Amino acid sequence: MDLHFGDSKPTDEERAAVDAVLGPPESAWEGADDRSDADLRWARGGRAARERRDELLPGLHALNDRVGWVSEGGLDYLCRRLMVPPAEGYGVATFYSMFSVRPRPATVVRVCTDLVCGASLCGEMEARLAPESGVTVERSPCLGLCERAPAALVVRAGEGVSARPAFEDELGGAGDRRQPQAAEPGDSGRGGSGEKTYVTATLAPAAPDTLTQAALAPETAPAEPPAELAVPQAGRDGLLLLSRIGRVDPSSLDDYRAHGGYTALRTAFDIGPAAVIREVTDSGLLGRGGAAFPTGRKWQATASQPDHPHYLVCNADESEPGTFKDRVIMEGDPYSLIESMTIAGYATGAHLGYLYLRGEYPRALERLHHAIAEARARGLLGDDVLGQGYAFDIEIRRGAGAYICGEETALFNSIEGYRGEPRSKPPFPVEKGLFGKPTAENNVETLVNVLPILTMGAEAYAAIGTGKSTGPKLFCVSGSVERPGIYELPFGATLGELLTLSGMPDNLRAVLLGGAAGGFVRPDELDIPLTFEGTRDAGTTLGSGVVLALDDTVPLPRVLLRIAEFFRDESCGQCVPCRVGTVRQEEALHRIVERTGADAAGDIALLREVGRTMRDASICGLGQTAWNAVESAIDRLGAYK
Repeated sequence: MDLHFGDSKPTDEERAAVDAVLGPPESAWEGADDRSDADLRWARGGRAARERRDELLPGLHALNDRVGWVSEGGLDYLCRRLMVPPAEGYGVATFYSMFSVRPRPATVVRVCTDLVCGASLCGEMEARLAPESGVTVERSPCLGLCERAPAALVVRAGEGVSARPAFEDELGGAGDRRQPQAAEPGDSGRGGSGEKTYVTATLAPAAPDTLTQAALAPETAPAEPPAELAVPQAGRDGLLLLSRIGRVDPSSLDDYRAHGGYTALRTAFDIGPAAVIREVTDSGLLGRGGAAFPTGRKWQATASQPDHPHYLVCNADESEPGTFKDRVIMEGDPYSLIESMTIAGYATGAHLGYLYLRGEYPRALERLHHAIAEARARGLLGDDVLGQGYAFDIEIRRGAGAYICGEETALFNSIEGYRGEPRSKPPFPVEKGLFGKPTAENNVETLVNVLPILTMGAEAYAAIGTGKSTGPKLFCVSGSVERPGIYELPFGATLGELLTLSGMPDNLRAVLLGGAAGGFVRPDELDIPLTFEGTRDAGTTLGSGVVLALDDTVPLPRVLLRIAEFFRDESCGQCVPCRVGTVRQEEALHRIVERTGADAAGDIALLREVGRTMRDASICGLGQTAWNAVESAIDRLGAYK
C-alpha cells in the first residue's frame, strides 16, 4: 500500500479539529511534530491505525466544520493519523456534496432547488450574495423540509467541535469499534456571536430578506418552529406513531416515560429476544423504506448468524425528495427511536447500534445527541440496560450529502470510511454487513413501529391495515395542498382520502407517489389503496410514503427534468448503466423539453431504451428506479404529446 504523503502541512485549526476526533498523536508516525528516540527505534500505528479507518468520515466533518473546507494539508494529516492513503482519502472527501476540497468562504448557504422548493429562491440569493460577501450559495437537493418550502440551510464554520466523552468500558461482545468521536454540532452554536463559532440555521419557509440576514449573521436567524407543526393531526386520539408529538417535551426523558415510554423495552426483556422476533414476525411488519422486506425475517436471519459481533444500523439518511417523516420523528419524539433501537439490538444480539443521520438535519442531530446522553446517564443505554445484564449503546454517524448512502450497503461503506458505493449481493447484510459482520438495518419509521407491536401485541397490530400491509403508515404530503405535513393513516386508506385530509386543490394535475424514484398517477386514479400491494397492482409504488400533489400551474416537463438532474447528480458512478444512463436521460429530456409530438418521438424512444437498460443492469436501486417517474409521466400523463 503506497501511502505517499505530501509536503502540505495542516494549520493549527485543522490539527486541533482532527485531534478532537482522534485524540492527540502518540508518535511522529501518527503526525506528532517532534520525533522521539523511541520513534527512531520502531514504527507505530500500522494495522492498529488502519483499524480506525471508520473515523475518516467524522474526521472530514471535523475539518469541514472548523474551517469550511478540506485542505490538502488537513486531509494529509487526517490520513496520516489513520494510515489511509491520501488518494483514497481524497476520493472519500470528494464523494460527498457537503465537503469541499477547494477554498470557500466559511459560511455556506444551501438552498433547496428540488421538486417542492423550486429554483427561484436560489437564483435570487446568488444575485444578492456576491463572492466578496464572505458567503457562498450552493444549490442543494431536497433538504427534507417540504412542508415548509422553500427551504435553506446556513452553515458557518468555526470552533465548537470538541471530543465527546469516551465510553467508560467496552461492552461485552461489541468488539473494539467504539472509539471517542467528535461532537457533532447541531444548531446550538447560537450562544456566541464571534465569527469563529460554528453555527447552523435552518430557514423554512425562507424569504430572500430573512435568508440574506441569516447568511451574514447566522446566530440572528429565527428559531425553527416546533416539530408538531409538521403534523396536522398532532394531538388527536388514535395515533400510534405520532401520538407523542405535540404532547411530549422532546428533550425530557421523564415526560417520555410518563407517556408510555420504555414500556415496550420492559416487555421485550420480560419475553426474551426470540419472543420479540416472533412478535415482530407475527405482526406482519414490512420495511417502511420502500423495499417492504419483512422485518421479522431480517431480524431472525441476523440473530441466527454464528459470527459475532452483530451490529444494528438505523438508516436515518432520509434523502428521497419529498420525504421528511423520519426528521419529524427524530425532532419531535427522539426517545422513541432510542428505545426502538435498543429493542432491535436486544432481539438481534447486537451490542452496538449506529444511527446514520442526514448531514442536513442539525436539529435532529442535536436532539438525538441529547436523548442518547440522557438515556445513557439514566441506565437506559450502556453496560447494563435497565439492570437486565444487557449491554447496548448507540453511536451517531453524520452523513455528508449523498443520496446513494440510503442504500444499505453504500451506507455501510460510508460508515467504514470508504466511498458510499453499493456492494454486490450476495452476501447479504444479515450475513456480512457492517465491518463484515451480521447486520440488521432498518429505517426510522420501521423501528418505531416495533413499540406499538410490543405494547398492544402482534395480533392487535396486525388487525390494523390489510392482510398484506399491516399497521399504520406515515405519508409525507406536500406540493399543491392546503395542509402539507406528515399524516398517519392505516394501510388501506385511499389516495383520495389522504388528499382530502390535506386539502386537495380543485385543479389537480397529477400526484407523484414514492418521490423521485416513484411514479405519477392521474386525478382519476385517487381510489388507489395506499398499500404495498395496492400501489403495485396499480402500476406504481408506495416507496417511502411521498405524496407530492401538482396542480395544473406546475410545468410538468420541468419537474421531469429536475428529477433527471437529481439522478444524474446522485449516481455514484460505480456501474456503467447508471453512470451513463442517467446522463443520457437528462440529455434527452433537455432536447425534448421545448418540443412535442413527432419532433420528440425519437428521444422518447431513446429514453425507453436507456430506462430499460438502467432498470435491468444497474447494481442498485438508484439506477433501477431512475426512469420510473419519467416513464409514468409519459405513459400515464401523456407528457410530451
